[in-house]
Amino acid sequence: MDFFLRELNREDVPAINTWRNDPALIGMLGAAFRYVSEAVDHKWFEGYLANRANAVRLAICEQKTTALIGVVYLLDIDWVHRSAEFGLWIGDKASQGQGAGRFATCAMLAHAFQDLNLHRVHLTVHVHNEHAIALYEKSGFLTEGTLRQALFKNGQFIDMRCMAVLAEDYRRALLVTSEAVYNLASKRSAKTK
Repeated sequence: MDFFLRELNREDVPAINTWRNDPALIGMLGAAFRYVSEAVDHKWFEGYLANRANAVRLAICEQKTTALIGVVYLLDIDWVHRSAEFGLWIGDKASQGQGAGRFATCAMLAHAFQDLNLHRVHLTVHVHNEHAIALYEKSGFLTEGTLRQALFKNGQFIDMRCMAVLAEDYRRALLVTSEAVYNLASKRSAKTK
């Protein structure tokens, strides 16, 4: 499968809302499951638009159909310290394990370090989410520590792993791969406009 990124828009809210109301999809994320109405998600989207200077929220789309299959984020961008929090979610279950996460991670890191001039991108991940941890490690993220029992899921407290990639790590280990993916994504994005 081939993929491309674009900014989220209002038409994406119903799909995101469906994903947010699926306990199985929320199970490995760092948030507790809560039922969320579409009206709440529309307000969430309006909040994003009002705070675009400090966040990048992109849709991951399948190239052939242009269907939304996931989202990738840079959140809480701190322009003084040049850091941001990374988030990734493949909400379309049929698209999981097809390379969309790897594509989106590489493309977003290229955007963070090459376009936005960030220095550090960090994340926290559920310690039992082995697929995500493997993806992040392949993408250059290093483990920095553990937040012990930081998450309450399914009646128990779960550890969260803290990971980050610095601009110098990215340039040293990922530049060639990420740049190629980013350039490919840019070309594909230009074709769909």
